[in-house]
Amino acid sequence: MTLVQLKYAITVAGENSLNDAAKKLFISQPSLSAAIHSLEEEIGIELFIRSKTGIKITPEGMEFIGYARQVVEQYELLDSKYISKSDVKKKFSVSMQHYTFAVDTFVKLVEQFGFGEYEFEVNETKTHEILENVKNYRSEIGVLYLNDFNQSILTRLFDEYGLEFHDLFECSIYVYMSKTNPLAAQKEVTLEDLADYPCLAFQQGEHNSFYYAEEALSTYKYKRLIRANDRATMLNLMVGLNGYTLCSGIICEDLNGENYCVVKLRSDEKMRIGYITRKNSSISDIGKRYIEELSKYKDKVLD
Repeated sequence: MTLVQLKYAITVAGENSLNDAAKKLFISQPSLSAAIHSLEEEIGIELFIRSKTGIKITPEGMEFIGYARQVVEQYELLDSKYISKSDVKKKFSVSMQHYTFAVDTFVKLVEQFGFGEYEFEVNETKTHEILENVKNYRSEIGVLYLNDFNQSILTRLFDEYGLEFHDLFECSIYVYMSKTNPLAAQKEVTLEDLADYPCLAFQQGEHNSFYYAEEALSTYKYKRLIRANDRATMLNLMVGLNGYTLCSGIICEDLNGENYCVVKLRSDEKMRIGYITRKNSSISDIGKRYIEELSKYKDKVLD
């Protein structure tokens, strides 16, 4: 196994086409195909499934590519510092459910570290993709929540994926809505009070199981339900349709503006907000700083 083969495999995984990857690597398609086939024979697993429409990475291939990326990135850092003396930037990536406070933390981190030494990536995405991104080294940290309902399933997946969950804080459930919503002035509301307003939930794609839901009380039979795939649409629906979503109660007016509020939901259920990392994997200095900043939101929990 060579570093060149690893770079080839990473490029193919990114392009999903041997021909496109070959063009990007400035080599012939047969040469690239032979290199990938040789690598697969050596490691004893099939990285890609070939078909007339292109190639698709296998589950085993995804795991391998994750390790390969880590090896190549570490080599590039060594090369830039000790051999070529070039200025290769370190990378920091985090994946998260749609939490404004996690994005706000990311903003503060970028402001602290700047762009001189680092390249940054933030993925506000589906729950399953958070697990996949951390498992496959696309992200160093993933931010999500556990509760009594999803804990057993997600904990099993953490073990399966070689991940570890770390608690940040526990909070009650709050209703996030526009200040123009007729219920915005209430101190507390029930699900019955909310029945005539659309509940807004984030899409989870192929993995649209209740256990992957970003919102608590995912099994409740809502009278009106709208699924959306991004935060901007969600905010627009709160204003246009008096919609609402369920959240931790922590809001960041600096990012979302002052037109939204939270009202406590009458419920005994709690959310455990935390982050996942790969087991037995050391956290980078910038990753530790991100976690430190996240931990400060414990003091902003409304309970």
